[in-house]
Amino acid sequence: MAWNEPGSGNRDPWKGKKDSADVEAFLRKLREGLGGVFGGGKGGSGGASSSPPLGGILLGVVALALVWMVFDSWISIDAQRVGVVLRFGKFDRVMHNGLNLKWPAPIEQVVKVETTSRQTADTVRMLTKDENIVEINFTVQYQVVDAQKYLFAATSPDDTLKQAAESAVRQVIGSSDMDQILSSHGSDIVGETKKVLQSTLDVYAVGLNISEINFQNFAPPHEVKDAFDDVNNASNNQKQAINDAQAYAAKVVPLARGEAARILADADGYKAAQIAKASGDAQRFSLIETQYRAAPEVTRKRLYLETMEQVLGHARKVIDSSNGKSLLYLPLDKAKAESSAAAAAVAAGGAQ
Repeated sequence: MAWNEPGSGNRDPWKGKKDSADVEAFLRKLREGLGGVFGGGKGGSGGASSSPPLGGILLGVVALALVWMVFDSWISIDAQRVGVVLRFGKFDRVMHNGLNLKWPAPIEQVVKVETTSRQTADTVRMLTKDENIVEINFTVQYQVVDAQKYLFAATSPDDTLKQAAESAVRQVIGSSDMDQILSSHGSDIVGETKKVLQSTLDVYAVGLNISEINFQNFAPPHEVKDAFDDVNNASNNQKQAINDAQAYAAKVVPLARGEAARILADADGYKAAQIAKASGDAQRFSLIETQYRAAPEVTRKRLYLETMEQVLGHARKVIDSSNGKSLLYLPLDKAKAESSAAAAAVAAGGAQ
């Protein structure tokens, strides 16, 4: 069927020959280029190029391969990093500091991981156990101890650490009261936070070790700081009032107890004295009764004289009307003695 007949699709019968000629021209130019590199040259007056020798091509390829292997088979790792070797994309081993040998790429690739101390900081607002809001600034210092886990256990181990640190701080702060947090300034919760964070990272197996946790600031949010200060001042005033009351009680209660003990002792003494006096009077009355039964007149007269002596012994003047006449008797000797005693007392008081 002719190329221009219906149904032939208007195909060009010379198209296959043109494509073949183009391919041959490209191969000829490629041979000429390789011949120029490996020692071949153009020959013939007609401009036809001679094919390069096969041995020269192989020798050049081997030389390039050797140079490539020599320069890509050594890698230097400094003291602050480790090298994770991936063989065809799979973990193979870990290189330490110094000059290390490896297979050239793409067989083996080395990913350097920094193992020096790193630091992350964050500021969060948290709810305490007694339902107060506190704003905390904290920093976490950590190191990479397992480069393989650091690279392959998590997509972003640094972000995982940050989220785990915030979760650990929330857990510890949420189980503590506001007064406990502010009074300790973080000293009591640093160890607990570090313990919780390290256990969480061990579960995640990200190859990180916590070196230190620092809490730099504990304060209520600035929106409620004034109200919090008022509450804190009221709490301090309450504590001051309680302390004053306790101090007053510690001072007054012992005095009251001492006064009560003194009154009780006086009452006991008065009781004992009255009992002793009553017992003595009873015994005396019994003796007088016995004597009275033996000699009534004598006993009656003696009792009368003793009674008058007791009554008149303290009188300043005595009136005697036994003979029908009133006789005034003044005990001047006794009055003189009492006056001298009073003057001596006044003189002693003035001297003091």
